[in-house]
Amino acid sequence: MNSSMEKVSSNKVKLRLELEAEAFEEAVQKAYLKMRNRINVPGFRKGKAPRMVIERMYGDGVFFEEAFDIVFPDMYRKAVEENHLEVVDQPSVDIETMEKGKNLVVTAEVFVSPDVELGAYKDLDVQRETDEVGEEAVDHEIEQVRQRNAREIEVEDRPVQDDDIVNLDYAGSIDGVPFEGGTAQGQNLTIGSGSFIAGFEEQMVGMKVGEEKDINVTFPEDYHAKELAGKPAVFHVKVNAIHVRELPALDDEFAKDVSEFDTLDEYKKDVRAKLEEQARQQADAQFENALVEAVVKESKMDIPDAMIERKLDEKIQDLALRMAYQGMRFEDFLKYTGQTEAQVRDQFRDEATNVVKGELVLKAIRKAESLEPTQEEIDDVTARYAKASGKDVEEFKKGLNEQQLEYIKEDAATIAVLNLLKKEAKKAE
Repeated sequence: MNSSMEKVSSNKVKLRLELEAEAFEEAVQKAYLKMRNRINVPGFRKGKAPRMVIERMYGDGVFFEEAFDIVFPDMYRKAVEENHLEVVDQPSVDIETMEKGKNLVVTAEVFVSPDVELGAYKDLDVQRETDEVGEEAVDHEIEQVRQRNAREIEVEDRPVQDDDIVNLDYAGSIDGVPFEGGTAQGQNLTIGSGSFIAGFEEQMVGMKVGEEKDINVTFPEDYHAKELAGKPAVFHVKVNAIHVRELPALDDEFAKDVSEFDTLDEYKKDVRAKLEEQARQQADAQFENALVEAVVKESKMDIPDAMIERKLDEKIQDLALRMAYQGMRFEDFLKYTGQTEAQVRDQFRDEATNVVKGELVLKAIRKAESLEPTQEEIDDVTARYAKASGKDVEEFKKGLNEQQLEYIKEDAATIAVLNLLKKEAKKAE
């Protein structure tokens, strides 16, 4: 099989594929053996009619289409490999010659990863954000842990106050008629949280354990249940219990309870170290994104629609997976939000386009600089993936297949390009 390539545009090529007549004849014979059981020929049992008899009845080309389907995938694959193409869509195929005793000649136009006209990517005037962590950030993080470790204590000697956790029963009605979803028993409500309809929680302040009363509210005009929107309602409520949250004291005992450290000072130092590492990673990510955006802005490329659609497919799959983790099907998410999949895709379109542009300029810089990741860089990426999977590095390596190893190498190459951009930036730190 011979192939040649012609560049149609910056993102499309035309392949000319030619298969020798003998090879195509072999494919025709395979097609005959595959199809003969489906062809009725008078005077022969099904599947027993000779090929020449069938061709005499139906024409020489009766098996050509099937033969083409047999040989073309391999012809196309070899041509793509020989010409080192990164195809991004299905080819548009045209058969020039497909006749008995002649070479099979086919042309295939296909979109490929586009040429990138790189703009400047060195001496970029991009500022890296500070990764300093203030004392207030440390205090906030510790306070969050403190809130998660608070105890709930029941109180019986006073009425409901703001910030109390009230266990209540309620039954709602409109014009004396109960409505769906308006009744519950043993419900916990934090007063002042704004969890219930405006005015509900405020009217509970002052109630005592065991007390019952009617609470009058009006549903918001934009309430999600349209049949209730804007309507006045009455909730008959009963207070079953009142609890308050008691926060643990910030002392060494607290540090021992929530960490591996014996003193509060040691715990604070560890919290600071982790926050500083997070801030460093976030500042690095922001810096890298800003550098790539700067290169993209100055570069030119004609991206095939198929590349954007493929990236959108990934975004939708990722969203569906996140929905699944929350116990919701993607179809139910669409129904609940009143959207179609096409609308969701459109919301991601700009983001997907920018991601594709970023990937293309990084590849173009790698090619321009002849950058290949060092073994140390590959080992660093491998160690990161091993840690994320909770495995020892050597154990993790043993389980990798060729495709996964190539993915890690490509990841390391991307990091190498980003490191180059950071090193060459005017204000890199």
